Amino acid sequence: MKIIEKIRKIRNDRLELSSSGPPSRSTSSNSVSSAVSSVHNDDPPSVPFLSSDLVDKLPPNPPQQKNPNNNPNTPYFSFEFFPPKTEAGLDNLYERIDRMKDLEPLFIDVTWGAGGRTERETLSIASYAQQYCGLDVLMHLTCTGLSKFAVQAALETAKDAGVHNILALRGDAGKGQSMWSPHPEGFKNATELVRFIKSTYGDHFGIAVAGHPEGHIDGSGVDYDLKYLKEKIDAGADFIVTQFFYDTEVFINYVEKCREIGITCPIIPGVMAIQSYPSFLRMTQFCKTKVSKDITAMLEAVKDDDEAVKTKGVEIAVEMCQKLLRGGYCDGVHFYTLNLERSVRRILEKLESVDPDDHNFSSKTQRKLPWRPSTLETRKKEEVRPINWANRPKSYMKRTEDWDEFPNGRWGDARSPAFGELSDSHFYRFTLGNVEDRKAMLGENPTALQDVYDVFGDYILGKIPLLPWCEQSLQPESFTIQEELAALNRKGFLTINSQPAVNGVPSDDPVFGWGGKGGYCYQKAYVECFVSPENFAKLLESAEKRESLNLYGLNSKGEEVKVGQEGGGVTALTWGVFPNREVLQPTVFDPEIFVHTWSEEAFSLWQTMWLSLYDEESEAYELLEEIHDTFYLVAIVDNEFQKDDNLWKLLLELSHDDGDAK
Repeated sequence: MKIIEKIRKIRNDRLELSSSGPPSRSTSSNSVSSAVSSVHNDDPPSVPFLSSDLVDKLPPNPPQQKNPNNNPNTPYFSFEFFPPKTEAGLDNLYERIDRMKDLEPLFIDVTWGAGGRTERETLSIASYAQQYCGLDVLMHLTCTGLSKFAVQAALETAKDAGVHNILALRGDAGKGQSMWSPHPEGFKNATELVRFIKSTYGDHFGIAVAGHPEGHIDGSGVDYDLKYLKEKIDAGADFIVTQFFYDTEVFINYVEKCREIGITCPIIPGVMAIQSYPSFLRMTQFCKTKVSKDITAMLEAVKDDDEAVKTKGVEIAVEMCQKLLRGGYCDGVHFYTLNLERSVRRILEKLESVDPDDHNFSSKTQRKLPWRPSTLETRKKEEVRPINWANRPKSYMKRTEDWDEFPNGRWGDARSPAFGELSDSHFYRFTLGNVEDRKAMLGENPTALQDVYDVFGDYILGKIPLLPWCEQSLQPESFTIQEELAALNRKGFLTINSQPAVNGVPSDDPVFGWGGKGGYCYQKAYVECFVSPENFAKLLESAEKRESLNLYGLNSKGEEVKVGQEGGGVTALTWGVFPNREVLQPTVFDPEIFVHTWSEEAFSLWQTMWLSLYDEESEAYELLEEIHDTFYLVAIVDNEFQKDDNLWKLLLELSHDDGDAK
């Protein structure tokens, strides 16, 4: 999706829901430390920060934005990442993006090495973030060292990868060069690049450009730089992302100058958290960034203590964001992360804690679906997935990436789409780390069934972060049955997927809600677990006595048992009803897929991700091989969704007899 469309929607929603009153304007000194306390109601800015929808440009004097303190919507945030130099670094970055996606950024941007030297890595990160993390990506593209033909080739590759947003840049001087010079057959500046993208690709790409509140590093000055910024906007750019700064007045004045010369598009301020004192000095000196005496003194006092510097850096960034967001000078902030996570996370946490009752600073957003959709163009209409991969979404994306169409509205016939074959690359797209890391989580030398059961129980309680079947931590909705799940796992019912029953909760419920406001959400209780033959016999006997239960079970040999599903068929496990829409059923259980596709993957994970850690002659290897060979994989659907504890009471009763734990 084009980022500009998301910004436009945010702006329209805020203008509709906000109360009257212009944003306040600070008239104090430039010190960041006085950012919040010095905000006054006099001298409001002539034009608010988010003053147009970037596509349908507003007149030179757009209306004032309403008071953001009464705005029920959240500010947005975005993150910049750069391609690491090694494959190991790339894998680590993927894991970091996986974690940071839960902060719900509006988008991420990925940098581009001069001359396209990081093209492969940049596109790999962009594709990963879109396909597996459901994030929109703003991809950098520079003129440095590239011919027009090479630029177009890069844009075609980006388009094929599903990228819809480009940050068009002139770029810095190439390595070993003191001054920037264009490629003989390339573009002379970012304006020409913007014009080319717009004329060649029309509205396919949303286009961002860079802004320099303190002037470009070439020393040309702010006023000179503004002239070229206006040309970039007139050539077709949609919005501006600024260079980082440490003086909020610099940004505020910059925005006012932009409005005075007719630049009406959104301008997103760039903020860089301070990670160390030496790097702070290098970056600010290279970029000629103004730093107040207060900030300098604050950092000088702790310059030899890296942790203290980071803490001060977080405080500085928080105060900057507070002033800009609460003053109405911006509706979002772009963070230059330097591929680091902790400081940005701390900044967002502190913004939330400014006022616990002020939801403007909440990073939580309403889910479109119970699972995170991909942002790839080919999957934009996808609305239904089988529940089995709920905890392994990357695996599902990998195994279905070659589909021409994706289920929309109804799941359909499971025999039609072909799931991709399993491979080593498929399994190790998700990793628990190296052998030592996996042993630390899964056990140095498990020799009894109870050792394995305790690993599953520890995962449920959050004591270990991942399992081979669960590439993410326990989801919030499962916290409501966490105690029951932990007890079941300790007794040998090894759950790898579950959900509680839900009967008509509002669609904006913070835990179970999805799909937007005005609707109601429902789901059937479901559990999927590995059990010993003894526990499987108990489950079968109990399921046969309860009409509301459907049970499906099989072992690694493919021996299959079914109870309570005359005729079989796909079952909706999650559904929602909304105004002016058909009933949506985004999560289903399909017995054909469970038996013939998912079970193969689930059983193989015992071998590829766990058993392989130990020597073939060891007791641990023998134990895990026995589990793989003899245990059953069981799926149970409780159709009595109006009673939310039926299934869990039954399972807990059955688990009281733990005679099979050796």
